Amino acid sequence: MKTLNKEAPDQETPDHETPDKEVLWQIASRINDPEIPVLSIAELGILRAVELIGERVKVTITPTYSGCPAMETIRDDLLAEFAREGFSAEIELVLSPAWTTDWMTESGKAKLAGYGIAPPSGRSGLGSQHTPVRLALAVKCPLCDSLNTRELTRFGSTSCKALYKCQDCLEPFDYFKVH
Repeated sequence: MKTLNKEAPDQETPDHETPDKEVLWQIASRINDPEIPVLSIAELGILRAVELIGERVKVTITPTYSGCPAMETIRDDLLAEFAREGFSAEIELVLSPAWTTDWMTESGKAKLAGYGIAPPSGRSGLGSQHTPVRLALAVKCPLCDSLNTRELTRFGSTSCKALYKCQDCLEPFDYFKVH
């Protein structure tokens, strides 16, 4: 089994040394979401765990929703990336707890906005003991920062997004829905 030398990541270390979780997490974090290629699966929050079990790397991922068509591609990309690094890997798809936009990183949300997709606003309330009350909040246009926007359709290019239009710059844009 190949392992990585943390001080010199391009060099192999003897087989008796094992990589730490940080190195394995960094390898998995290289994989981008195929539907939103500016986000890594770590930034999106679907990468849940990476651990070495015996001679195999076990990667746990949670889809943004149970029917997400990108999961097969993400699984294949993870297997290929770990194989390139000399590791045998297995990918576990976990549906519970359900993914929430609360798991997205702040840097991921900023990348969404830079890519032209309005990031989720607010929190899902899934971790709360109380039932969340949904409020209709204005969605900021990622192109001109205007709050004068309107929803065109609840489902956009993917089930995770809604299609909006800015009333000021007149441009349509995706909004990554809070869930």
